[in-house]
Amino acid sequence: MRIAVLAALLAVLIAGCARPAAETIPPDSAQAAPAAPVGDERGAILSQVTMGHTDLAVRLLGASATRVIYRSTSGDGATGTEVSGVVFTPKGQAPEGGWPIVSVGHGTTGVTDECAPSLYPNLLGTIGVVAPFLERGMVVVATDYEGIGTPGSHPYLDPDAAAYNIVDAVRAARAVVPAAGTRWAGIGNSQGGHAVWAAAEHAEYTDGLELVGAAALSPVLDLSSMFDPGRTLTLPQMLLTPFLVDGLQYRQPEVEDSQYLRGALEVDKRALTACTDLLGVQKAEAATRLSAGDADPDTETSRIVMTDWLQSVALPRRPSTVPLMAVVGELDQLVDPKWTQDAVGRACSMGDVVELRNEPGQGHSDQAAIADGVTWVGDRFAGLPTPDTCQGGRP
Repeated sequence: MRIAVLAALLAVLIAGCARPAAETIPPDSAQAAPAAPVGDERGAILSQVTMGHTDLAVRLLGASATRVIYRSTSGDGATGTEVSGVVFTPKGQAPEGGWPIVSVGHGTTGVTDECAPSLYPNLLGTIGVVAPFLERGMVVVATDYEGIGTPGSHPYLDPDAAAYNIVDAVRAARAVVPAAGTRWAGIGNSQGGHAVWAAAEHAEYTDGLELVGAAALSPVLDLSSMFDPGRTLTLPQMLLTPFLVDGLQYRQPEVEDSQYLRGALEVDKRALTACTDLLGVQKAEAATRLSAGDADPDTETSRIVMTDWLQSVALPRRPSTVPLMAVVGELDQLVDPKWTQDAVGRACSMGDVVELRNEPGQGHSDQAAIADGVTWVGDRFAGLPTPDTCQGGRP
């Protein structure tokens, strides 16, 4: 049973990898960071190449795929960055007004360059979200996020960086596909749910585009209670901790791994947060050697530092001007369902329109949630009434 559970957890937290379809781009630390793009510079295409080898689902649908590198804004809002991703164009002629666009945020794959989903025909599993929209005649763009596959470090769970990347991916898609319209929706799983929700809170950045809604599947909205005194981390939460440490270190480089990671988590952090065939066995083996307490903060000060950072990246932070959806698996061992339900409650108190779906038989990132998200997004494009489970400021 333990082996089966570990295999499932590794599949959720760290997607299995095939050989990359292209070379990654090494960082160039000697170059000063450019200013943040403005106007038409946002989403501007820096390079693009047609992908000769695509996933079977894409080929069967007669769609095409273009890997791009586009301009975006870093989380500080003042500097620019380069982000990679894939733009998928559906078969056939665009409808009047242009093809609608769906911007997809992927779940946690890793924080190193080889974990860029755009390097793999199946997008490290995210193709399962892409294909249903292609079948419905929509342009789909899947970003890799800043620092994964492009120069620089990845700001894990930085809501501002993720929001800019998600929105600018839509602009990049319109540059690649002139027949695309301005109406778009966001959908994301886990880390990607956090990303598209953040994008929905950045109305000021979506100028020139019409966002119809964002669907967050098993979203990592608020983990600030994860290290509360007396809490015992679940195995999935222990495996997630190296990623959280990486995100914290992006903001506070002085933080040491040893403040939060011990045993296999510290020794094999590189394997656990990377994504290569060669490290796959090492990941699985490391997971079997975890002991209780391996991911506990070493001091109360360290616990507070981590909690403060988690609070700083938690959502919601501001009202959304578009409808939102959150799917919560009640068997989720990674993100406590109550944490997400409480986050949705805060969104309701801000006046947001949210449909919260609690799924009794689902865990974290269950494939069953995708169908709900696809249908919900389709309904928003169709202009159907938006379900709202917020009542009196609570879901």
